[in-house]
Order: sequence, then structure tokens, then C-alpha cells
Amino acid sequence: MLDFEELDYQETPLGEISLRRRAEPRLEGTIIYEVKLGDEFLMSSLFPEAEIQLSNIGLAALEGSDWDVIVGGLGLGYTAAAALENPKLKSLMVIDVMEAVIDWHQRGIVPLGKELTSDPRCQLVHADFFAVASATETGFYPEEPTKLVHAVLLDIDHTPNYWLNPQNSTFYTTKSLQSMANKLHPGGIFGLWSDDPPDTQFIKLLDSIFASSEAHVINFPNPYTRKESSNTVYLARKSK
Repeated sequence: MLDFEELDYQETPLGEISLRRRAEPRLEGTIIYEVKLGDEFLMSSLFPEAEIQLSNIGLAALEGSDWDVIVGGLGLGYTAAAALENPKLKSLMVIDVMEAVIDWHQRGIVPLGKELTSDPRCQLVHADFFAVASATETGFYPEEPTKLVHAVLLDIDHTPNYWLNPQNSTFYTTKSLQSMANKLHPGGIFGLWSDDPPDTQFIKLLDSIFASSEAHVINFPNPYTRKESSNTVYLARKSK
């Protein structure tokens, strides 16, 4: 294997997106997969812990079984793969605006691609999550517009205030979050990944829409700094 290889490069409406695979000599040649949009790093297989915990913590907060779950943002598939490990999951819809990212998984050129595409519970959908979640007349399933889901797990923007696309900002408002909450079953869960520490103002916004909310700080080792880094997972529960 080459020390560095660009597996795919495509032009998208949001800019140039690339998938790279490289060996990291500082980590004894560990193979790392990275996604870049323009000059910005979106995802690295070296730091998946918070994406995994988004699913683990979010689904652990649900009651019952036979859950229908939505994941906003496919990335390298860690949130989706963690959801599929839960035996109480009935169906998983992963929505991503980047057709290239879905294509990587369908072609099996990312580590979790075959795992996701071979599971009959999992559906990869090319669409704008924010448009679908914010719609007031339709739900997540075009053929069943009134169907509710048990959880929505979102991992697209860097933080609620630092967006991959400036147009995404309108989602983090009372109107759009309420529209999404209306698509959840009573007692349903909304989970959100963020690269920043907990934001008091965003928690207040969640509390104004949901019955309760909380922020979990996810710590993980950073081999580059030789210290711990952290992300945040927000969790909000709809009233029963």
C-alpha cells in the first residue's frame, strides 16, 4: 500500500470533496481514512469515538424496541454502523447531501461501506437532511408522509454555530427544530454531535422545544497532542 493515496476526488455544489487513505508513520504506520472538503478536514478514521457515542448514547435513551432511526450525515459511517449494532433497531435511514460519500460506501472503498450496504435494515438516501427534517407537510419517508421515527441522530455541521454550509444555519432555530421534533414519536430522541464544548445557549434552545436535554462530553486520546481531546453529544427527549 502507498503511504498516501487519493481514492476519490469529485466536484460538488459545496466544493471539492476528496477521500484519502494514508499511512501515519508517527503511529507505526496506522492506516487512516480522511475526508476533505476544499481545504477543510471533515472526518478522520483516527477519531471516531464521539460519532460512535452519538449512536450509543442516543439509542440507550430510547425505550421499547423495533426502532426506526434517522442519521443525518454519513461521513465514514461510524454513527450508522454503531446504530446497526443495536439489536432493537428495526430500520435505519442515513441521509447525506453528498452523492459522492454514498458512492464510496456503495463501492466499498471505505472501511465500513460493505457493512452498511449489506445490512437490509440500512438505507442510504441522497438528499438534504435539513430540508427534509425542516419540512412541515412531509416526514422522512416520502411514501409514508405521516410516519414518525424514534430517533434522529445528526452529525453534519462542526457545531450548531459553525456550519458546513451557511444555509444550514436555519435548522438551528425554534421553527425548524420544532418541525423535526414533530416527526418523532412521543419520548423520541434527538442527538447531535458537536466539535465544541457544550453551548449553554443551544441547550436553552433545545429545552424550549423538548421535554429535556443534556450534553455529554466525549473524551478520547489524541496521539498527535499526546493529550485528551473532546467532542460534545447533545441529547434531547420529546415529551411522552
